[in-house]
Amino acid sequence: MMHTTCISIPPLPQTIGGNGFFDHRCVWVNGPVIVGAGPSGLSVAAALKQQGVPFVVVDRADCIASLWQHRTYDRLKLHLPKKFCQLPNFPFPEDFPAYPSKFQFISYLKSYANHFDITPRFNETVQSAKYDETFGLWRVNTLSLSPKPTQVEYICRWLVVATGENAEKVMPEFEGMEEFGGHVMHACEYKSGEAYRGKRVLVVGCGNSGMEISLDLCNHDAKPSMVVRSSVHVLPREVLGKSTFEVASSLMKWLPLHIVDKMLLAIARLVLGNIEKYGLKRSSMGPFQLKNATGKTPVLDIGALQKIKAGEIKVVAGIKKFHRGAVELVNGEVVEIDSVILATGYRSNVPSWLKENEFFSSDGIPKSPLPNRWKGKAGLYAVGFTRRGLSGASLDAINVAQDIAKSWNEETKQTSKSVAARHRRCISHF
Repeated sequence: MMHTTCISIPPLPQTIGGNGFFDHRCVWVNGPVIVGAGPSGLSVAAALKQQGVPFVVVDRADCIASLWQHRTYDRLKLHLPKKFCQLPNFPFPEDFPAYPSKFQFISYLKSYANHFDITPRFNETVQSAKYDETFGLWRVNTLSLSPKPTQVEYICRWLVVATGENAEKVMPEFEGMEEFGGHVMHACEYKSGEAYRGKRVLVVGCGNSGMEISLDLCNHDAKPSMVVRSSVHVLPREVLGKSTFEVASSLMKWLPLHIVDKMLLAIARLVLGNIEKYGLKRSSMGPFQLKNATGKTPVLDIGALQKIKAGEIKVVAGIKKFHRGAVELVNGEVVEIDSVILATGYRSNVPSWLKENEFFSSDGIPKSPLPNRWKGKAGLYAVGFTRRGLSGASLDAINVAQDIAKSWNEETKQTSKSVAARHRRCISHF
């Protein structure tokens, strides 16, 4: 949904490509530009649509929710019950299970975009976004290479950053990796353990992705070893038929966070037993305190722990260096392996294109403390950076849409009054 018109703001210099100048267009957007067509961007767009505010959504990928469609493994399911993951004003279908699969969630997101008539501009990579203080407007420059190289400069009053915390994969470097000789890939490329039957696979990382990929490898008769470099909180996904997250959320309405953490750890010990004897050391900080402080999400166990206890998933120490067909660990142990899967997470890419250093920190996360992390200055907003998953993104989206709609309505009224005044002057002149 977009309104465009001609403006007299001078464009930024064009970029010269290898075969000459790119085609260049300048577009005025009578509303915000939303960068990112994942759940966060779609939520903002839908909320703005209901407020009657025009907008443009741009995304570097060729589809909505590219992280879910292109960079997740097949067995993935939502870690929380669907009622905590639905986007604003559009519940999940009743026949969906409590924990929808990745494919069901993708179907839900497509239905969401269709329902609110959201049509993002795909294959447009944002190269830079900068606030023009002279004109009081944002300049958002994108590059599209298909069907021909084209640069578009969007001029807008508001900018919504909805690229999230997981825009770029984290690829750590290890000594000797070039000597290893086996297959190495990031978890975002992993789909299924089918190709790893009988293979010895080193999974680097013990978060939810590392645990679930290790479990999937086991279920396909592979032999996974999982690197645990630091502390990790493992909690049962459900307690007495209710999700652990739901139980914690209810308790936090009445009790301090550190008390809730102690209760959860007591429940985890009762349900899961002592996990530290299997090489899974818990942090001294409680699971939800740790998440709020660092963004590190506790692992919600769906069967990996049983495989660890049975010895089917081997927990190993941190990596010292790689050798030909093997890895040497920091404790001196050498493990022979065929493949490596790096479940080493993701990071924000905002610093690479947003030319602003007050609102976002160097790691691409807003500096403002919660719950006001969604609003910056000069019409800048952020959605999906609360470290509270889909429910946090939905709440951000509603706040952002309401705030923009308020400003947009005020400015529209002022413009209408100005036009009406000019019209009256023209009539009186005649």
